[in-house]
Amino acid sequence: MSAEYVLELKNIRKEYPGVVALKDVTLQLKKGEILALIGENGAGKSTLIKCCSGAVIPTSGKIVVNGKEFSSMTPQLGAEQGIAIIYQEFNNVKELSAAENLFLGRPIKKGIIVDKKAMEIEAAKAFKQLRIDIDPKALMKTLTVGYQQMVEIAKAIQQNAKILIMDEPSAPLTSAEVESMFRVVERLRKEGISIIYISHRLEEIYRLSDRILVLRDGEYIKTLITKDSEVQELIKLMVGRELTETYPPRGDCIEKDNVLLELQDVSGNGDENINLKVRKGEILGLGGLVGAGRTELAEVIFGAAQKNSGKMIFKGQEINPKSPAEAIDLGIALVPEDRKRHGAMLGISIKNNINMPIYKRTAKLSVINSKIELDVAKKYQENMAIKTPSLNQLMKNLSGGNQQKVILGRWLAANSELIIFDEPTRGIDVGAKYEIYKLMNDLVEKEGKAILMISSEMEELMGMSDRIVVLAEGKMTGELQKDEFSQETIMEFASAARKEEDETV
Repeated sequence: MSAEYVLELKNIRKEYPGVVALKDVTLQLKKGEILALIGENGAGKSTLIKCCSGAVIPTSGKIVVNGKEFSSMTPQLGAEQGIAIIYQEFNNVKELSAAENLFLGRPIKKGIIVDKKAMEIEAAKAFKQLRIDIDPKALMKTLTVGYQQMVEIAKAIQQNAKILIMDEPSAPLTSAEVESMFRVVERLRKEGISIIYISHRLEEIYRLSDRILVLRDGEYIKTLITKDSEVQELIKLMVGRELTETYPPRGDCIEKDNVLLELQDVSGNGDENINLKVRKGEILGLGGLVGAGRTELAEVIFGAAQKNSGKMIFKGQEINPKSPAEAIDLGIALVPEDRKRHGAMLGISIKNNINMPIYKRTAKLSVINSKIELDVAKKYQENMAIKTPSLNQLMKNLSGGNQQKVILGRWLAANSELIIFDEPTRGIDVGAKYEIYKLMNDLVEKEGKAILMISSEMEELMGMSDRIVVLAEGKMTGELQKDEFSQETIMEFASAARKEEDETV
């Protein structure tokens, strides 16, 4: 191995029954560089980094770390070689302190007694090194997601990690936390730490990385020098084609006199006096900052949280769903922000996921009709263009974009008329985003559905919505027609409640 590289993956191949996840992929990481690893969902990024950590054993290929060659890793061996991975789901214990989490599995002891004081002193040093303000005694459950992530990074550095792999590190963070994480990442690079940075957000890739490695369908495509590359070039390499428009065009399909859902002074779940209308054939965007009450409103409409006052009128009738099951029966669906926790049932098949809301209609005496079940699943696999070798494939084995399509297929099978999308493309790559947008357009344009879309991405909010309603701290602060859309106006409305509060102080 060249002395230039601290980590080299040579012709890494990983085969599963019926699927080749990685096809002879090669990667080279220099000391003190940030190498961005990008590709669509299902491109093989997660499998590749798991080969580095020992969580996945390659079928063939070599892993070379600082000149030492290995045919595979184990988690212990990876740690010994200075490799650490910060996954999206943190490996921490919420009931323990930040210091105890820092030394999880390797506590400092005085004899046979765990020395908490010594761990707190060492944790304080580790946090100071990263210039982050965390109380070592604070319980993890009291820390923000951003600070929990910082504890994970501090743990890796404290264990003398020289190669840090970060898997979608910004996905769960607020914009302020993202900025804080960027500062820490840039500081680590200056200290000689080598970083592999995985993200779907291309603006982050351009801000942080030195080079970019592109994977597509399990194959190595190209490595580019970041400052010499262009966004459209990257997208074409990732998806194998040019995406000429970020947001696919949609005709005027709104039925202006057909109000599907109307909220009249609805309060509950932290929201107050919300008034809005969603028409058939319309995508109504719901904007606002973190904590504005957007998801809370969706939960009230979907029956997951209770309304305190006001009226909800759906298809001309007043409704008050007491549970999601009631809302589903009425024709209301929710595609949640956190697919893995609240949307996709990961441990069961695609076929079961699609059929889940209609089993009580299609089953007789609690016996599932296998033919109907298969026919329904096939129909929506084709309609949604779900990529899978089998309908019996478990949901957990699908990419994020394909999981989102299965959830959509489920609600179409249930004949939902209003579909609430909470962050529809979070954690989904640029190619799959375009497919989701096309599906959303088809739902309103061809199927006559109505969509209520919550999005924190300003471009997505303006690119996909027919109108935008903005919330701030549980209150509706503005409504914009298409010709009034601008980031400045939306942000003004999004911070309106805060401004009013500041003016009265």
